[in-house]
Amino acid sequence: MAKAQHELAVDGLENDASESPGHSRGTLSAMISVLALVFSGYSLWESSLKAPDIKVFVPSVVQFSAPYNNTNFEVIEVPVTLLNDGGRTGTILSMDLEATNPKTGDVKRFYAADLGRWTMDKARANGFEPFAPIPLSGKSSKTQTVLFYTNGPAQKPDQLIREPGSYNFRLVLDQAEVNDFGPLDHILRRGPAQVTFTMELREYDARAFQTGTLPLYSTTGRSAKGGEAAQP
Repeated sequence: MAKAQHELAVDGLENDASESPGHSRGTLSAMISVLALVFSGYSLWESSLKAPDIKVFVPSVVQFSAPYNNTNFEVIEVPVTLLNDGGRTGTILSMDLEATNPKTGDVKRFYAADLGRWTMDKARANGFEPFAPIPLSGKSSKTQTVLFYTNGPAQKPDQLIREPGSYNFRLVLDQAEVNDFGPLDHILRRGPAQVTFTMELREYDARAFQTGTLPLYSTTGRSAKGGEAAQP
């Protein structure tokens, strides 16, 4: 009897040992399947479902001109790179630029009006491409040279940039809202993309405005990367 019980115990141990590798393989397969599902879902979210996530970059050199006498018109020429890190298409409806002279505290506002390099010949010939809303598909980028004009006759002073020195800028994008997923998009809604940067005018010579522009250089020597504006 004792011998029979011993043999049954040995057989049980052998069965447990033989079943253990199979059980481990089953657990590993299940874990791999779960990981694959998670990775697939994450890839789908990033590539197709994620809301537009637009970032803006400004290079280390921009241009400006004050070409007309007895007016408050100034033009700021800013090459802008836009990147949509989301999965769905995002659209830039407009751009607003705020310039500040830190010495005087004067603030002047500009709006995106045209595209291209500023020259007086092109201005006389109306040779610029008008600014229009910019759609950005998911995971795409676009670079445009944007011409910002004085935002109306009420903007003072007549000429904000009028001597060598540093000037502060804040560029804010007005983006179209997305509501593909209703309340979820509202909860995850981001503030408009913006970028702040400081530029230095090293030399001032108004004669340059007869044909073109004067450069302003980044005080850091590097391009400026935009962040996210605070929610209203």
